[in-house]
Amino acid sequence: MYAVIRRYSGVAKLISELDKKQAEVRTLMSEGPGFIAYYAVRDGEALATITVCQSREDAEESTRRTAKWMRDNLAGVRVTPPEAIGGEVFIHAAE
Repeated sequence: MYAVIRRYSGVAKLISELDKKQAEVRTLMSEGPGFIAYYAVRDGEALATITVCQSREDAEESTRRTAKWMRDNLAGVRVTPPEAIGGEVFIHAAE
């Protein structure tokens, strides 16, 4: 498994738009190759996203698909590049 965590700050408008388009975001993410899980966590005007895929290549494809979707659907929302970390999942615990 491969995970990518992104942290955005000062993105109240992005959070609001994603909240309105939750169904579209769920579909976009879940239909990607190698999809395992996606989480969006908000804390005031800060946002963290966690994408988990089968492989690095699948995660990179998810990033490409998401960037295109944002360009096509959130044109009026300005977002500075996030702080990001990605890597192999080596411990996994879930219910």
